Amino acid sequence: MAERFEEWSVSKQLQPKPEDFPFDLDWTLSSTVALRAIVPPDAFTAEILGTLRIGHGAVIAEDLVLTIGYLVTEAEQVWLQTHEGRVVAGHVLGIDAATGFGLVRALESLGVPSLEVGDSSQVMVGDRVIAAGGGLTRCSVSGRLVARQEFAGYWEYVLDEALFTAPAHPMWSGAALIGPTGKLVGIGSLQMQQQGPGGKATPMNMIVPIDLLQPILKTLTAGGGELPARPWLGVLAEEISGRVVIVGASKNGPAERADLAQGDIVVAVDGEEVNTLADFYRAIWALGPAGVSVPLTLAREGDVFEVEVRSKDRRALLKKPKMH
Repeated sequence: MAERFEEWSVSKQLQPKPEDFPFDLDWTLSSTVALRAIVPPDAFTAEILGTLRIGHGAVIAEDLVLTIGYLVTEAEQVWLQTHEGRVVAGHVLGIDAATGFGLVRALESLGVPSLEVGDSSQVMVGDRVIAAGGGLTRCSVSGRLVARQEFAGYWEYVLDEALFTAPAHPMWSGAALIGPTGKLVGIGSLQMQQQGPGGKATPMNMIVPIDLLQPILKTLTAGGGELPARPWLGVLAEEISGRVVIVGASKNGPAERADLAQGDIVVAVDGEEVNTLADFYRAIWALGPAGVSVPLTLAREGDVFEVEVRSKDRRALLKKPKMH
């Protein structure tokens, strides 16, 4: 699969304009690449995330590309395309479930500059930013940082302070968030809806801040195997009317094996009441490393009962990257 990727563009009105930024726009954008990953059909994540995953990455060193981890989880093939249309194979080095970052090594020279890593804490709400992808203006969106706040995802994921930008990039996965001075300040993860006046929903992107990278970069480059393994239940949960509600469970995961059911309400973890997703996940992680038993108090159809779920290291269920 060395041919060029299919071409696409965001609307002209969303694309960044050189006069709006105090740096060389084309040179900076050329430090991003398009990314395609192919995952085998029998992979643990194939049913939910698909077998063909398309997104972007930011070149942070001569042969290192930072992206969002779900794009390359269990990938057996990764392809990177530069702004000039050159396609290079990549190898997944590591994925960090705690931050969501994924790191890929290009197996040939990309021939593009590296983005300087910035300080995401210095980007203020209201600042002009770019969600950049594919190395090109037509694949990038000019916007603003609209919020910084805690984020909890239904897949056992919490960021103490995520970045939120608008307008949303239509192909946000792995997009490089470039700050007001042309430095990398985050990696695109999700598209969400923000409720505005009158109930109008405005799409925005959730971005993983780059400040989370430095403490784990060396370990991630070495494969990520030494990163701490949080206890994982394989539970999908949402906050509904101020309660944590189970909405699903990963196939053959600990929660399914413990017979947690859709609609169960999580009342407490190890005797401590929880009311938010973030409280729920942090209470689980506070019990110890992966493998620890997690005591839950659940409510189901008017009955309140206790159950213990033996957690796992989620990485044990995932296919390992193939060596090239």
